[in-house]
Amino acid sequence: MKKSAAIQGLFQTPVALEALIDEIPTGLLILDPERRIVTLNHALEALTGFLRTDVGGISCQSVLRSRLCFKQCPLLAMDKDAEACCKHSDIINKDRQLIPVRVTLAPVTDINGDIAGYIETVEDMRGIREPDAEFHQAFSYSKIIGKSPKMEKIFQMLPLIAQNDSSVLITGETGTGKDMLAEAIHETSSRAKGPFIKVNCGALPETLLESELFGHRKGAFTGAVENKTGRFRLAQNGTLYLTEIGDLPLALQVKLLTFLDDKIVYPLGSAKGVHVDVRVIAGTHRNLEQMVKAGHFREDLLFRLNVVRLHLPPIREREEDKRLLIDHFLNTFSSHFGKSIKGFTKNALKLLKAYPYPGNVRELRNIIEYSVNICQNSYIAADQLPAYMSEGLQENGRETEADSSAPQRQTAGTPAKAPHYTSNWPEMEKQMILDALFSSGGRRNKAAETLGWGRSTLWRKMKHYGIE
Repeated sequence: MKKSAAIQGLFQTPVALEALIDEIPTGLLILDPERRIVTLNHALEALTGFLRTDVGGISCQSVLRSRLCFKQCPLLAMDKDAEACCKHSDIINKDRQLIPVRVTLAPVTDINGDIAGYIETVEDMRGIREPDAEFHQAFSYSKIIGKSPKMEKIFQMLPLIAQNDSSVLITGETGTGKDMLAEAIHETSSRAKGPFIKVNCGALPETLLESELFGHRKGAFTGAVENKTGRFRLAQNGTLYLTEIGDLPLALQVKLLTFLDDKIVYPLGSAKGVHVDVRVIAGTHRNLEQMVKAGHFREDLLFRLNVVRLHLPPIREREEDKRLLIDHFLNTFSSHFGKSIKGFTKNALKLLKAYPYPGNVRELRNIIEYSVNICQNSYIAADQLPAYMSEGLQENGRETEADSSAPQRQTAGTPAKAPHYTSNWPEMEKQMILDALFSSGGRRNKAAETLGWGRSTLWRKMKHYGIE
């Protein structure tokens, strides 16, 4: 359908179709008789990550990628007299996230009663579905697990924070779970049925980031051949999560501050603002107060974001949570991979408890996933944990006692010298990067994947630490 498509006869003057369906807060998809996409609304763009300007004329299943599509599409059984049907299923969005949804499908008939196409509504069920059984635990909030005093304090605050629209600033080291905390706030809030849109402020250059956030008008710059809806508008009635807010360029900090004050978005190339109802949550591992002193972050923006501040502690400050997290990830991955792993041997558990986890919960999760992958027995042994973990143990002039429940192995050569672990986070993060680059043979893509970062984030941190 062309952009100029209009509905006539409903109002006194023709109304633009896409402008009308964009006001519907639920995802909506219009198909032709061959189930090809005619158009979709902003809510579905936000949910799937696909823009309607890019998907017109392609198959519905290429965008929704739902379980329904690959079993038996309900539209195949619909004739012109069929009633609307409602199905619970899931979709895979552009970021490869599996999202539970409720899909309602119905035929659209013309004035002669023949099928002219189909209409689908897609409702995000993440915020209103029953929690999964794996998260029915005494020491959790949404999908966040912990029983340490610092985590319990956060759990007590979250229900109150979730029910208002104040800006939230989430701080914490890399891998502590800032993204998960932001999503938990959204899913337990009154905005849960609205979209949750995440933007990494350090992943794009300034020119592209401004267009990505605020949108642009056709002709605003070279290459702007179509109007683009920014992430602020895609998050209408929902939550916009700005991760790595410390990397937001100063010029865009001014625009963000303006939005927080008046809730109006000004697309590039347009003097007309658009009012948007969005809650903003920001996350960073940086010290914003120091960045303000250095002139890299606006003090007034920090005050505006810092209405509610939540700090996620690193694992080294959550000793009570280590065993809880270890057992949780073991159960999760054992079930996912279809294995019957009962636990860890004594030495393996000792090593897991002693390791400092500079990469925090993300690193712990990756360690357990790796061990479950390679374990062929009922218990994970110490030699089935990543080799770099054992390098942090002092040998005290003798070999570590062999694991009683695992076959002994002889290692050629002299044991590696144990590295010195420091509580200084910048030094620790630099060492993490060096270790990842060494283990990946210098391949930055692989190193970034190991660290759980984007490639641009790794490049920026290497430059910051002077790593060639």
